[in-house]
Amino acid sequence: MARNKYPEETRQLIIDVSQKLFLEKGYEQTSLQDIISCMGGLTKGAIYHHFRSKEEILIAVVEWMSSENNALMMRIRDDATLSGKEKLEKMFSSSLTDLKQREMFSVTPNLLENPKLLSYYLKMVANTIVPDFIVPVLRQGTKDGSIQTAYPDEVADMLMFLTDVWVNPIIFPMTDEQMTNRIMLINELLKPLNICLIDEEMIAFMKECRKVCDTL
Repeated sequence: MARNKYPEETRQLIIDVSQKLFLEKGYEQTSLQDIISCMGGLTKGAIYHHFRSKEEILIAVVEWMSSENNALMMRIRDDATLSGKEKLEKMFSSSLTDLKQREMFSVTPNLLENPKLLSYYLKMVANTIVPDFIVPVLRQGTKDGSIQTAYPDEVADMLMFLTDVWVNPIIFPMTDEQMTNRIMLINELLKPLNICLIDEEMIAFMKECRKVCDTL
C-alpha cells in the first residue's frame, strides 16, 4: 500500500477499519492484529507510523465520530432564531439522542480503567465543548432573559461535570434507578435557572446507552 505517497488516506483507512471492528467486536476484544488483518496488506509498522497504540486509534475514531455532532452543535449555536435557553436545551437533546452517540458508547471502554482515555475525554469537554458551545449560549441566555443566572461560565462548567461525568455510564457504572435519580436531581438543581435539560425521552435513551456499557 502506498502509505508514504498518501499518508492521510492511509490514516483514514486505519480509522475506518478500526471503527468498524470496534463497533462489531468492542474495543477491548479488538486487537491490533485484528486491525492489521483487515487492512489489505498494511503492516504493523505502517500502523505504528500513524498511531503509537490502540488507545490512540480509539481517540482518532472518537474524534471522527464526534465531528458530525460538533457540526450540529455549531449550527444550533449560530441559529439566530433561538433564545439561549432554546439553544442549550436543543444542544443537549440533539447530542444525547444522536445515533453517533450510541455508537460512541458502544466503542468506548470504561474510562476509569483507562486513565489516558479519561484524560483525553475530560480535556475535550473542558477545552472544546464548554468554551465553544455551552458558554456562548449560556451568555446569550443571560442577556436575552431566557436563563436566570449571574454566572454563565461557571454554570457551563457545572453542567458539563454533571452531564458528561456524573451521569455518564462509561465513567461511573450505575443502575437505571441511580441514573434516573441523578438526572432528576440535575433537573431540580436547574429549575431556578429556568433550564430543563433532560426529558423522559432522553432518560430512556441514556438508559439504553447504560445497557450497552454493561455489555462491554
